[in-house]
Amino acid sequence: MTSLTTTASAEAVTLPGRPQRTGRSTRGVGERPSGVATIILILGALYCLLPVVWVVIASTKSGSELFSTFTFAPSTHLVDNVTDLAAYRGGLFWRWMANTALYAGVGALLSTVVSAMAGYGLAKYRFPGKTAVFNVLLAGVLVPAVVLAIPQYLLLAQVGLTNTYWAVLLPSIISPYGIYLARIYAAAAVPDEVVEAARTDGASEGRTFAQVAVPMMAPGLVTVFLFQFVAIWNNFMLPYIMLGDDKLFPLTVGLSGLLNQGATQPALYTLVITGALLSIIPLVALFLVLQRYWQVDLAAGAVKS
Repeated sequence: MTSLTTTASAEAVTLPGRPQRTGRSTRGVGERPSGVATIILILGALYCLLPVVWVVIASTKSGSELFSTFTFAPSTHLVDNVTDLAAYRGGLFWRWMANTALYAGVGALLSTVVSAMAGYGLAKYRFPGKTAVFNVLLAGVLVPAVVLAIPQYLLLAQVGLTNTYWAVLLPSIISPYGIYLARIYAAAAVPDEVVEAARTDGASEGRTFAQVAVPMMAPGLVTVFLFQFVAIWNNFMLPYIMLGDDKLFPLTVGLSGLLNQGATQPALYTLVITGALLSIIPLVALFLVLQRYWQVDLAAGAVKS
């Protein structure tokens, strides 16, 4: 009995510098994921990337090869297709590209500014009706943009702004979802103590917002900008309703018109596919450039926690 007690006591002693082993296994942060989770992620990635791969391969084919060869068999006509697309109606495609960049770039920038100010105000100020305003904002997030297209057209038609750049830019400035994200991020990233300290030092409300709150909200505002940029870049219904001049069309409406013409001119299908490929390149480049802001924000959150 004495020997058993001594052995049990020795096993209960933890040597310095050595972790105590227990019968319970815990999963570490860096543990490898299970095989099922990996397979699911791979299938999801393939599901998302397969259409992109098809566009890349199809854009390398000529009009005759597009319907007569194996779907995922590449060809060598990409340069010819890009040249034909650039020459279509005197370079109209590049006009569509510039219009889309204008709509998405200016619209997303203005929307981000408005979302930042509105979100910061909802997060840091107290005023009558604040809860009602936020509830209306949440309701606006749930309303699809296509539902508002016709009322917006009727309103802008009354002031003579349809078939102009403003017809697409003005409705893009207000984004309920962007304001909601900015409000959530301002409440989490901007401490009330920092705002009060800036006010105590004599900073005005505008200066406090611009020099204190905005730098803290920067990663969240980048997210708002990206969401709104992609939404405007891919928007079809609003410009389709608002615009009648093809020189004002964005890529979505312009390529849709080319696709409709392809029913009588099959050669235009290759131009549509090549245009679709070129239209996603700016989006990919933008995500690659701005993703570092998300990485910095995640790292900062890990250090703070």
